[in-house]
Amino acid sequence: MAPERTYHDRMVRESGAAPATAGSSSQDNILNAARALIGDKGYDGMAISDLSARSGLPPSSIYYHFGNKFGVLAALLERTFEEMHGLFPSPSSFDDLEPLDRLEAWFTAACRSLDQRPDYLRLLVAISVGPHKDADAVQQTVRRVRDYAHASWVDALTPIFAPNGGKNNQAVVEQLAVLGRALTDGLSVTNSFDGLSYSSQVAPFVALIRGLAEQRRGTAKRKR
Repeated sequence: MAPERTYHDRMVRESGAAPATAGSSSQDNILNAARALIGDKGYDGMAISDLSARSGLPPSSIYYHFGNKFGVLAALLERTFEEMHGLFPSPSSFDDLEPLDRLEAWFTAACRSLDQRPDYLRLLVAISVGPHKDADAVQQTVRRVRDYAHASWVDALTPIFAPNGGKNNQAVVEQLAVLGRALTDGLSVTNSFDGLSYSSQVAPFVALIRGLAEQRRGTAKRKR
């Protein structure tokens, strides 16, 4: 599922003064600079002058493409969503495996992607709790990212805990999907401060899921 509108659709202004490829390159330079600066200083600590110095482009170019500093943030979030969507695997990519092995293969691939680009989730988590978290442009993009992640967790867990449906089973899947998202959110902080990789937590988390699945199967058998 691709985003309905990209940051290029919303932010690029039509102009005959420069080729479109040059405009796109300038925008990418500005957004790359913004991502690095937000990681170093936070959004509030990032000034247009910082963006100009880091990107090598004049402030007028930043205002032209994005309007203001918040426009840069909104466009960066949109681009991050696009990049994450392209980078992360779908659980359905592993449909040839048994349910628990399918979960492990998907989570391993997802964590490997996060280890390659830890700045993605750090940025989203930081902005989700930052001073602009209630702005419509921020909420919409962050919500789409989180809804996509939640749906992926539900897809990965359903064959294990609710292959035949059932209200109680589906409730367990929803709860575990929230736990899975919370795990990766928390690991973004742990990765930043302690250098602990996402991939290092695949085995213990999958072991917990396996244990819970076995426990529920045992309980179901005793009730028959």
